[in-house]
Amino acid sequence: MPFYHRMGTVPPKRHTQFRRTDGTLYREQVMGTKGFSGIQSILYHHYAPAEIVKAHLLSACRTQYEEQGALRHRHFRTIGCNKTGDAVAGRQYILGNDDLLIGVVNPTEAMDYYYRNGDGDELLFVHYGSGKVETMFGTLLYRPGDYIVLPIGTIYRVVPDAGKSKFLVAETNGWITTPKRYRNEHGQLLEHSPYCERDIRVPEILETVTEKGEFEVRTKKGGHLHSHILSHHPLDVAGWDGYLYPWILNIHDFEPITGRIHMPPPIHQTFEGNNFVVCSFCPRLYDYHPQSIPAPYFHSNVDSDEVLYYVRGNFGSRKGIEEGSITLHPSGIPHGPHPGKVEESIGKKETNELAVMIDTFRPLQVVGQAREIEDKDYAYSWVPRS
Repeated sequence: MPFYHRMGTVPPKRHTQFRRTDGTLYREQVMGTKGFSGIQSILYHHYAPAEIVKAHLLSACRTQYEEQGALRHRHFRTIGCNKTGDAVAGRQYILGNDDLLIGVVNPTEAMDYYYRNGDGDELLFVHYGSGKVETMFGTLLYRPGDYIVLPIGTIYRVVPDAGKSKFLVAETNGWITTPKRYRNEHGQLLEHSPYCERDIRVPEILETVTEKGEFEVRTKKGGHLHSHILSHHPLDVAGWDGYLYPWILNIHDFEPITGRIHMPPPIHQTFEGNNFVVCSFCPRLYDYHPQSIPAPYFHSNVDSDEVLYYVRGNFGSRKGIEEGSITLHPSGIPHGPHPGKVEESIGKKETNELAVMIDTFRPLQVVGQAREIEDKDYAYSWVPRS
């Protein structure tokens, strides 16, 4: 996490006695990554976080991928993903590999349980809609364009406001952080970074609930979903401090990097993870060399698969794309602008496109059910039409 933060009440010294007003001890929990050598936070609970009165297996949740087919470019129209429900149970996955799962969800109702991903960090991009995420670290308010970063093991639930909502979802088996090249040796974001700590929103309110009873926390771990019934409310934290906690960056706070000639995709990088990166294509001025070609050149993804989620605007290098489209340009074959798009871009001064890109450094597979929303002609859309 970019910086130290704390909320509520914590003792002056860690791992020492910290008592409630009735004289009983708070229960200290160290929550960290990479054993005890990564970033961590220390939370102080009213009750022991391990007070589970019932545990059972809910279901297997291993992803079923399609059989191997021809290597080709793919296009999925997620406007056809009509399933509704809560922000976890309603997820519809499109692509995945051993490092992450990519999908969408249309949350229409509040979760009536709490959830934690025990495999890795999660990233929720809010295409549209607003609401709140209640977590053990406090409450985050979200709005369109927000990237919500939820660290591994974070207990949370999403409560959407009334109206339509849609998220792009990336579930990882690792971590999500700021790009290393934008940080100094102390972890501070540098002057040339396209965003800084001022742009990051942390939990706004720490709501401590001391209610006793039976409360469900569903935990995803190792391809299975488990139900744990706690004897107390899971948001019983009186205070915490550290570097590990959920946070938000809005895509509109990302400052695009431009140049005289076309700049390569890494200038759009927003996050990095284990074997993947996330980039933001935002409204920006085009190149200003007098002979510049704003449209991207054809390129081969030599060692990465490229996924684009189209948020809004007219994406300058593509035809037949709509809001919510997901394209997959796999490694091994080149891709680039559709016919006529290079010539069409010359002389243009700016773009108002908005899109999220995820590049993976291991091949992605297509979830079997995603074929129902696939534009099967996309692979042949570079052939000029007379």
